[in-house]
Amino acid sequence: MTQKQILPSGHPRIDCLEMKGIVKRFPGVLANDHVNFDVNAFEVHALLGENGAGKSTLMKQLYGLYHPDEGQIIFDNEPRLIHSPKDAINLGIGMIHQHFMLVDSLTVAENVALGLPSSRGVLTDLERVTKRICELAEVYGLEVEPDAYIWQLSVGQQQKVEIIKALYRGAALLILDEPTAVLTPQEVDDFFVTLTQMAKEGHALIFISHKLHEVMAFTNRVTVLRDGKNIGTVNTADTSKNLLAEMMVGRPMNFVRNYKTIECGQARLKIKNISALSDRGTPALKNVSLEVCAGEVLGLAGVSGNGQPELAQVIAGLRPSTSGTIVVDDDDISGASPMQVIDKGVAYIPEKRNEDGLIKEFSVSENLIMRDLDQKIYSTRTFLNMSNIEKRSAELVTTFNVKTPSVDTPIKNLSGGNAQKVILAREISRQPRVLIAAQPTRGVDIGATEYIHERIIEQREAGTATLLISEDLDEIFALADRIAVIFHGEIMGVVDRKDATFQSIGLMMAGETVHQE
Repeated sequence: MTQKQILPSGHPRIDCLEMKGIVKRFPGVLANDHVNFDVNAFEVHALLGENGAGKSTLMKQLYGLYHPDEGQIIFDNEPRLIHSPKDAINLGIGMIHQHFMLVDSLTVAENVALGLPSSRGVLTDLERVTKRICELAEVYGLEVEPDAYIWQLSVGQQQKVEIIKALYRGAALLILDEPTAVLTPQEVDDFFVTLTQMAKEGHALIFISHKLHEVMAFTNRVTVLRDGKNIGTVNTADTSKNLLAEMMVGRPMNFVRNYKTIECGQARLKIKNISALSDRGTPALKNVSLEVCAGEVLGLAGVSGNGQPELAQVIAGLRPSTSGTIVVDDDDISGASPMQVIDKGVAYIPEKRNEDGLIKEFSVSENLIMRDLDQKIYSTRTFLNMSNIEKRSAELVTTFNVKTPSVDTPIKNLSGGNAQKVILAREISRQPRVLIAAQPTRGVDIGATEYIHERIIEQREAGTATLLISEDLDEIFALADRIAVIFHGEIMGVVDRKDATFQSIGLMMAGETVHQE
């Protein structure tokens, strides 16, 4: 028998992992329906699918968080049972979660050593850990400082720590769950250099992502799941973004945005020198100034945690500002209540729909009409006109293509995409002068994303001034007329979309200032 190659991580190479006929059931849901999947050493294999397609469920079975109801997991022709993440790690499987599992108050070395036995008994052998971190960092091109505290590191550096943690534990196969979601374009480039090096060393990599251009640029093969089933596996070189998208949703998709060029005239939304505090009482916004004119989409890009939610909340009247003014046309709404802001024609799609946009126990109709219950058509004194409410709700459900058994269905029973359509219907149907759309497609599938984008474009053409706040640069570039970038609560610059590149926007997202219009 040929001796296995020992990888720099210290684990023998896994030449082939196979998942055969995997079935996983939850009450009322068949999450994985006889799914076949495999990945080889020296390969990056992408796993694609809409939300709820079964991707995470499949990978959680590989990592020992769930157990298959049927099927086998086979390592190099040998069936294996994986009862827990500990079993997975012992087999050479590592998993990088979308939300990092790091302790901010500990150093890099302390995080890597956390939970592992020490050669010094109850004492942590940080010198040994630090030496091994440096060895792995050199082999894989991961620049990290073992003595740095996690809170001192950028998001990209924290991700490198997560990779080193997995390699330190001997990962030969690495599962990467939406690994680029929180990175700047430059950090994405660095990240792909690292993963390319890992594949060259003999690692097997499973790349879960919804960003089709990254899948096309970086992977060797792609497997698409839909409704819990394996729709197909293709060589990346033999496919395209459009074909992959069609496999994901079961119909052709249109990625080309054709809409009119506008001349930005008088500003409809004027934000001047706005400052505000975070929930912890620290500065979240620092003298933010922006203008959005009628019929324009201004995209606000930035890595998560740089003041985007606070800005949306200040405009919507949900968070007080400490200084500055906000004007809609000639109406000063600085310090106005949420109801007063609504009355001035501002619509708001919140970042956290289940917390700030919907009442989950209420029905679809109640969520659709909640902003208008004071209107005589829907209520008289203390009595609701349920006939008019249900009639209007049915019209909105039809117009905005909300898939629901009825308007009386609790909103918590709808999918994420349909719940988001309820918010969209409620806000847009009011014919707003200004639309604040914060992460409008987060957590929704590609079909719902296409629909939401079309509605935002319709609002643009209707003359609405739209502030699109998104961490997805693909979305920003697809919809925005101009792009602003926020970093640590400050605006780094505003550029026309036609003059912007992913690289230039990425530099601003990392804190480099350009000339602001």
